Amino acid sequence: MTLRAGIDRLLLVPLAAGLLASCAAGPDYKPQSAGQLGVPEQWSVTAAAQAEDITRWWRNFDDPVLTQLVEQAAAANLDLEQALARLRQARESLVISRAALFPSLSGSGSAGRSEALRGGGTAITLPDGTVTQTGGGGRSSLALGLDASYQLDLFGGNRRAVEASRAQFESSGFDYATTLLTVESEVARNYVLARAYQAQLANARASLAIQDENLQIAEWRVLAGLVSSVDQEQARASRAQTAAGIPQIEQQYNAAVSRISVLTGQAPGGVKPLLESVRPIPRGPGQVGAGIPANVLRQRPDVRAAERQLAATTAQIGVAKAQLLPQLTISGSLDTNASGFGSLFDTITGGLFGGISQAIFNAGRLGAQVRSSRAAADGAFAAYKSSVLVALEDIENAVIALRSAEERERQFAIAFDASNNSALLARAQYRSGLTDFTTLNTQESALISARNGLVQARSDRATALIALYDALGGGWDPTSDYTELATEPRGTD
Repeated sequence: MTLRAGIDRLLLVPLAAGLLASCAAGPDYKPQSAGQLGVPEQWSVTAAAQAEDITRWWRNFDDPVLTQLVEQAAAANLDLEQALARLRQARESLVISRAALFPSLSGSGSAGRSEALRGGGTAITLPDGTVTQTGGGGRSSLALGLDASYQLDLFGGNRRAVEASRAQFESSGFDYATTLLTVESEVARNYVLARAYQAQLANARASLAIQDENLQIAEWRVLAGLVSSVDQEQARASRAQTAAGIPQIEQQYNAAVSRISVLTGQAPGGVKPLLESVRPIPRGPGQVGAGIPANVLRQRPDVRAAERQLAATTAQIGVAKAQLLPQLTISGSLDTNASGFGSLFDTITGGLFGGISQAIFNAGRLGAQVRSSRAAADGAFAAYKSSVLVALEDIENAVIALRSAEERERQFAIAFDASNNSALLARAQYRSGLTDFTTLNTQESALISARNGLVQARSDRATALIALYDALGGGWDPTSDYTELATEPRGTD
């Protein structure tokens, strides 16, 4: 038998195993329909029925700074780096699982040289390390060996393990996409907060300027004997309260900017120069196409990750059940020995062996593993269904929050206009001595409240719009295969 023929016979073992193998142990995974998961046909709240492309939803706000920051975070965020590392680990786990489907091969080789002894004999060191004595004259010995072993996957335990690893790998890809969505929406929310704090700072400083003027008027009227010093003290107290709020707003603004810096992979304060120029709160579109509720099964990566986890745990049931069944292992070896390279392949010896094992007693361990796997699958199904219901809840809450913010924005716009007119009239009347400072202070406070309420409502509207995009699964392409990122590592190899 030639060496090549021996190798060919060993490599036929997996093929024979595939022909002998029966169906894999355990249940076959079947995806659930939207109805089985409790997804209604229509939204419980009125939403645009026509779905729109929301893979780059931040561009709908028409704010180049926001677009720059979100896309910078997608490229440099460190949470994404960690998610990518977990994705690469899952890929290697899949490679390890697949290796069990193939035979293992190992080779060995040795060489020995005889040494002349006193009295004409020679000592020959054999490949196994023993030394023998022969007649005079030097001599060489060479040996090569090839060993192979393969565990036949008769009941599909290894195939189920590969199935589980593949599902976990795909789940890691969706986890990466979920992290991406979280980073994008968090950058956008903090950007809206930063712009809102800028607007509040502008309001506070404008109010402080007016109260400085009111304080001066009150001082003049006290000096003229037209009013008591009570007006002056009220004006001082109002100005101090407004001034005390400015440092707090500045601190909140700094926190939002620092958060954006970290999300974009920079030290705190790294994006301050980019945000120095004051811009209005981004408004975004007036309506978002939500599509039908069943869209969340495709658009939300966290839902798809939960579905893949269910597939993985279902496959693990088959892995556990296969341990209860017989295990058949085939092994073989090829060996050759010669005194020189020229005759190394003249004589080849080989052997093929088979062995079978069956668990007889293990104190219920293997049965418990099967039951544990089934329980894990039940839990994964509950988690999958829960992720769907939470996704629907997120969308409904975001829609309601958006409508609430829009209505509050309309009402605060009316309140701001009325309060501004009242404050102007009260200020003019106080200068003319037609009203007291208490009335003026009340109107000024109402104006500050309405102005800040309008800013807050606009901020809430933008935040609710971001939450709606996030709840719909915007920010990634559901048709993309994010597991491909595992073959293109960023960072240290």
